[in-house]
Amino acid sequence: MHIENLKVFSDLVNTESFSKAAKLNGITQSAVSQQLRAMERHYNILIVDRSQKQFRLTAEGRRLYDASREILRIAEKLDSELQEMKSVVSGPINLSTIYSIGLHELPTYVKRFLQEYPSVNLRVEYRRSNHVYEDILHNSFDIGLVAFPVKMKGVEVVPFREDVLVLICHPGNPLASKKSVSLGEIAREKFVGFDADIPTRKAIDAMFREKRLELDPVMEFDNIETVKRAVEIDAGVAIVPRATVEHELARRALAAVEIEARDRKRPLAILYRKGRVLTPAMEKFIGMLTESETGKAAKKKKTKKAPAAPAVTA
Repeated sequence: MHIENLKVFSDLVNTESFSKAAKLNGITQSAVSQQLRAMERHYNILIVDRSQKQFRLTAEGRRLYDASREILRIAEKLDSELQEMKSVVSGPINLSTIYSIGLHELPTYVKRFLQEYPSVNLRVEYRRSNHVYEDILHNSFDIGLVAFPVKMKGVEVVPFREDVLVLICHPGNPLASKKSVSLGEIAREKFVGFDADIPTRKAIDAMFREKRLELDPVMEFDNIETVKRAVEIDAGVAIVPRATVEHELARRALAAVEIEARDRKRPLAILYRKGRVLTPAMEKFIGMLTESETGKAAKKKKTKKAPAAPAVTA
């Protein structure tokens, strides 16, 4: 049985989806099914309980999964150690990030990292926050970047940095001339918001609930760029991370005003799957993002035993 077969099987168990496992490994869904049947013939066992509507392993399948994860962990550790013996940091890093971080926080770090480690192949994909967590749980991406991180089984969370939420408005809006603005003043304005399920929107709603105020957005969008465009045409005001509007402020397309609120910070975090072995390239990248001892801490954590399969809905 080859390592590649165990990787496909592990991805199938993690995602509980033949199509997702196929996509992760660049093969067809039929190939995943064929590999599963081949493993059942090889070990003369039933791996998946086909009498159940939902994906469920048999007792033998669970034991095979645990052993497969251990073998894959050893293989990853060996690969990492061999990479460390080389003088050149190389290899791929697949990064899943929300739009605001990927477009406005990340580019400076990526440019610096690739200048220092040109042999690393860094692939960045922009995703909604809930999808970033799924990407990490399913091992389809190596590292994730999110705002307002939440604890989740199977996911390691490393603090990255903090941004500040500010009010943005059209330069002609009366609020643009103020040094700061209260939540009560904002509540009286036409408001352009993020979709209700986006973490930054949830944090903004919490700020207003604490003051017993309610926002009734005239528009809602799923990404920062569309929110900014709406404010630029004076469709309303919005609350966004300051780092995401530096370009618009420089060309005076928008005005930013400080918010009089206690919880104006927007924490950002790095995600990776608990128990996975971090390659030297991943360690260097995490270390550069945090500019602290986090990279060393992550290196120590890579020797921990991988956890059992998380309960993830297909």
